[in-house]
Amino acid sequence: VQLQASGGGSVQAGGSLRLSCAASGLTFSRTVMGWSRQAPGKEREFAAGISRGGGTSHYADPMKGRFTISRDNAKNTVYLQMNSLKPEDTAVYYCAADTGYYNTPSRTAGNYDYWGQGTQVTVSS
Repeated sequence: VQLQASGGGSVQAGGSLRLSCAASGLTFSRTVMGWSRQAPGKEREFAAGISRGGGTSHYADPMKGRFTISRDNAKNTVYLQMNSLKPEDTAVYYCAADTGYYNTPSRTAGNYDYWGQGTQVTVSS
């Protein structure tokens, strides 16, 4: 399984970024996908998750109303649109796959089976 994340960068507070994650080596349309992030000196935390067909999505409280997760099963790609970015959003963002039985996106980062290499997001004030 390979998860290739891209789209990170440096933006000013209030700006936007769109992360992409291309997946291979799994049946994408049957896989719950998610994003987590890890800030310096902190544990990895769940950010957003989306069900196999895209009909259900969950967000951690700090992301609600600002981040949107989506997927394109024809392209084996999951996205994270991040708006109104804040300095506290600065972190390495990881794409993750949950190949478990349930279609409900887990809100726990540790429940995801596979991880990409991460992409750095830096938000300056």
